[in-house]
Amino acid sequence: EPGAHVAILSRTRLEWTLVDFAIWTAGLVSVPVYETSSPDQVRWILADSEAVAIVVEQEEHARRVASIASDLPHLGQHWTIDGGGLDDLTRLGEDVSDEDLDARTAAVHGHDDATIIYTSGSTGRPKGCVLRHDNFTGTVEGAFEAMPEIVADGASTLLFIPMAHVFARFIAAMSVSAGVLVGHEPDTKDLMRAVATFRPSFLLAVPRVFEKIYNSAEQKADLGGKGRIFRAAARTAVAHSEALAAGRVPFGLAMRFRVFDRLVYSKLRDALGGRVHHAVSGSAPLSPRLSHFFRSIGVHILEGYGLTETTAPATVNRVAELRIGSVGRALPGVEIRIADDGEILIRGVDVFDRYWGNDEATARAFADGWFRTGDLGRLDDEGVLTVTGRAKELIVTASGKNVAPAPLEDGIREHPLVGQVVVVGEGKPFIAALVTLDREMLAGWCASRGISPALSAHEAAYDERVHEAVQEAIDAGNQRVSRAESVRSFTILDTDLSEASGHLTPKLTIKRSVIMQDFAADIEHIYSGSKVQTTATPVVQGR
Repeated sequence: EPGAHVAILSRTRLEWTLVDFAIWTAGLVSVPVYETSSPDQVRWILADSEAVAIVVEQEEHARRVASIASDLPHLGQHWTIDGGGLDDLTRLGEDVSDEDLDARTAAVHGHDDATIIYTSGSTGRPKGCVLRHDNFTGTVEGAFEAMPEIVADGASTLLFIPMAHVFARFIAAMSVSAGVLVGHEPDTKDLMRAVATFRPSFLLAVPRVFEKIYNSAEQKADLGGKGRIFRAAARTAVAHSEALAAGRVPFGLAMRFRVFDRLVYSKLRDALGGRVHHAVSGSAPLSPRLSHFFRSIGVHILEGYGLTETTAPATVNRVAELRIGSVGRALPGVEIRIADDGEILIRGVDVFDRYWGNDEATARAFADGWFRTGDLGRLDDEGVLTVTGRAKELIVTASGKNVAPAPLEDGIREHPLVGQVVVVGEGKPFIAALVTLDREMLAGWCASRGISPALSAHEAAYDERVHEAVQEAIDAGNQRVSRAESVRSFTILDTDLSEASGHLTPKLTIKRSVIMQDFAADIEHIYSGSKVQTTATPVVQGR
């Protein structure tokens, strides 16, 4: 029936987008589910949304749904993409006349529900965010006006972030509207190969992807004995971009830039397919250093800001007025205001309609018609927004100092050996951090320094050379904040923080409250006064 809810559980692939648009064409409402979701998470979303059907990708996904089917009285039909399910759907539609289809499509209006996207649940049970068709059309039209260079003739992009994420849904809608060629890559481990082969003109990604690209390039240079050259080139790239922003590039810097462009930057552009000129970054803050670096190699990263509730971007940097370190100005049709307590408030064409079946949460989300984002920020005189933190994540130390953890965590995580960072210190005498190692980078990092590449993550957590490297990362992060906000001590965890472990959301942001609970003992060890612990998570006191 028109308006019925149909779920999609699949990795990023062409069929995901085709099914999504087919659902819309039939006047139905799509309910995306991350393919990494546990049976309990799938149960919650399908039950809460009252989905009547589901399209899954693989037999394993079908078994996952079957295991909870008895708890889902609304759920009826299901189709498996790899099992020929879309062919079955096509045959079912053979008897539907063009007139009937046209009538169903014509009955869909802008104010009708388009999708229910469940928030990632970093602060509790996921809520179903209802977005209308006019949320998508209004946001896409605003993006066309704000970023015409992105969707120019001949534009192409490669989608690799989960299609269940609102960011990917927005890009898909924008690309179809503009005639952009879209590729799909389900496995991020094959990302660089896919980018080099597909040769997109623009990318969209979360900051962690840009960090990985940079760190992988640095590690490759280290293993080839050219690490010093790469790091000199990186420093020059950042300095060159900063000089461009200031309006004057000194002659000597310009000469160094030309040399490194031939030796280093051109090879990086080739590794990205040779056609990438722009990228859109969202979901988390991007390091200004990385933004400067990529701009100098020829990839302008347009950082934006938005949430599921704002149909992805509410603000974005413009190509002609890139303000690195900010998230740009509001899209046309969107208004931004800063509340007295610093909270970012938004209203406009992009703001969601309601939370599905949760009037109380919907009422809490608005104040006098403005959506309360829960994020903190500031606006300059030109309307450029800078996000400074998340209100619920502010740490108040024993001395009463308010500390926003994100800037510290972002700076520390730039180090190639660092996987995840969680800054702690609520009610404590100083700020500290939990650190995990990037297991994909560990072997290469060890090999380039004469350490056995067979060193395990568990062994590395105790290795003094690894401790020294993490201390360097801590020192770099501390340079971004005042001494009172700096990390004084850290613990290297010998475990991983991942989506599978329940510590990261599907968009790779940390579930702070879960981590604080699961690693409470490790946090207490930091503040116990012991400089060395014999537990699985040794404490190393910061200098």
